[in-house]
Amino acid sequence: MTKKNETVVKIAQTALMAALCFVSFQFLQFKIVLPGGDATSFHVGNAFCVLAALILGGWYGGLAGAIGMGFADILDPVYITGAPKTFVLKLCIGLIVGLVAHRIAKINESTDKKYIFRWSMIASVAGLGFNVIADPIVGYFYKQYIMGQPQQMAEVLAKWSAATTFVNAVISVILAGVLYNALRPVLLKTGIIRQKREEAVTAKSI
Repeated sequence: MTKKNETVVKIAQTALMAALCFVSFQFLQFKIVLPGGDATSFHVGNAFCVLAALILGGWYGGLAGAIGMGFADILDPVYITGAPKTFVLKLCIGLIVGLVAHRIAKINESTDKKYIFRWSMIASVAGLGFNVIADPIVGYFYKQYIMGQPQQMAEVLAKWSAATTFVNAVISVILAGVLYNALRPVLLKTGIIRQKREEAVTAKSI
């Protein structure tokens, strides 16, 4: 596959994962309406953001989560003002997951199922652990200084956000880890995930 064709395929895969992120957040969420017309929710959208980064790598996976969930925010009158924050945080989740899984652990160069499972879970925890800390903090400053909400209200929203983000993270780590490791054999057979070590050996033998 040429470099150009590979890029086109990656973009198509990113669009597909973005659609999954959008659907999972838009339709598989339990919204909690808060005072002041704001809201927080329990959802599994982050699981698909992490899954995208495990499959496609940090940049493409992060963009899938950022575009999919950012677009979901734009279409929701309650969440629309938080769309820029969502875009940045989901991109960061993908970048962190990709860094740990592909740059540090190099899971696409291994055939050890236990190693891949362990590091896919570690990468998921790293990305969503970042989100548990960053989401309420960024949300607090975003609501207070950009949206102009009173400090007390911003604090209440941050506390609710911290609670729901933690629950979402636990569920998403488990879901993303299970889905990735269950789908990995199929993704390898279809060529969506490519074993880099095998590619190197093949190229050398040729």
